[in-house]
Amino acid sequence: MKLIERNVYLDKMINVIGTPDIKVITGVRRSGKSKLLEAFKDYVEENCAGANIIHINYNLTKFEEFKDYHVLNDHIEKSYKKGVENFVLIDEVQMCPNFELAINNIHALEKFDIYITGSNAFLLSSDLATLFTGRAFEIKVYPFSFQEFLRYYNLTDNYTAFDRYLREGGMAGSYLYKDQEAKYDYIADVFDTLIVRDIRQKYKIRNPILMNRIVDFLMDNVSNLTSTRNIADSLTNQKDKINHKTVGNYIEYLCNAFVFYKVRRYDIQGKKYLSSSDKYYLSDHTFRYAKLGTKNMNRGRTIENIVAVELLRRGYEVYVGILYKKEIDFVALKRNEKIYIQVSDDISEEKTFEREVSSLLQIRDAYPKMLVARTRCEEYQYEGIRVVDVADWLAAN
Repeated sequence: MKLIERNVYLDKMINVIGTPDIKVITGVRRSGKSKLLEAFKDYVEENCAGANIIHINYNLTKFEEFKDYHVLNDHIEKSYKKGVENFVLIDEVQMCPNFELAINNIHALEKFDIYITGSNAFLLSSDLATLFTGRAFEIKVYPFSFQEFLRYYNLTDNYTAFDRYLREGGMAGSYLYKDQEAKYDYIADVFDTLIVRDIRQKYKIRNPILMNRIVDFLMDNVSNLTSTRNIADSLTNQKDKINHKTVGNYIEYLCNAFVFYKVRRYDIQGKKYLSSSDKYYLSDHTFRYAKLGTKNMNRGRTIENIVAVELLRRGYEVYVGILYKKEIDFVALKRNEKIYIQVSDDISEEKTFEREVSSLLQIRDAYPKMLVARTRCEEYQYEGIRVVDVADWLAAN
């Protein structure tokens, strides 16, 4: 498979070399965590003279014996070399039961620089503080961005490339297949055999049919405001009464595994978070196509999904804005930075354009406001609002 440098993530790993943290690479299955760890190993070999690298990849049968955490711990301790930097790189760490006991022990020795990846049903962001007694530094990896898609295929026309990215998405393993249906078959297989299997195994799901129905509902309602009670009511039939608490648990499992990202609502005027309904976005929009088909493809909602994930990829906290009962698609926060963003597919009709900008124009503070749409033209300003083509925005640094 063709490889491209994912410098955004690699630089984050390089910048924490030598810190006492346990570095944990997280992200949805098949998003490139293992390849990133290999790239980091190459960097260390080339730039850290004499470094001792202890690399264990549980995908390979030659590391079968290290699935006992005592054996893993003993191997790492015996592999230590005095007088040089000692790196521990472990891929798919969850395949070693009680791995956290070994990791905590070698971390306590203060001799090793530790980097691990794992299935995110077993290595949850929310669990890192309790799994590891030392501080964990999380490096979040996402499927290929539009920028990476352009680099992978050596594409230069943003607008035609974006049409293709809409169909193909960011699951890079699918790029090896030439036929679009074969690409979707691969993506559906990743979803069913890896992601969903992990969740069922981790949480001992007793009703997999219900979980599949919840997945289909969330996929079909990407970018719509959703509550667990509404989902439960929608899925309830005459024979099966579904508890909204069970629905909430299943959604939490899906978000923990980075299948979906939950985006909460934020009252812009009252400056407070609202809890009644949330939005859910797929980690890669093509999961929806692969599972539900493309017959009823809603480009506007797909573009909104892409923008949401890109904002997360760029390090923003993302919320749905509410102002005077009108919705602003995204309020993006990063330290002292705040951006209000509306997203649309087509704003060529005056009525549509006015509807999209009206909510932004009602916001009275001085933070930047932006309308992201498929304009297929250069960026321009409208009453202080940046109007930018989605492909150009995604391709920009």
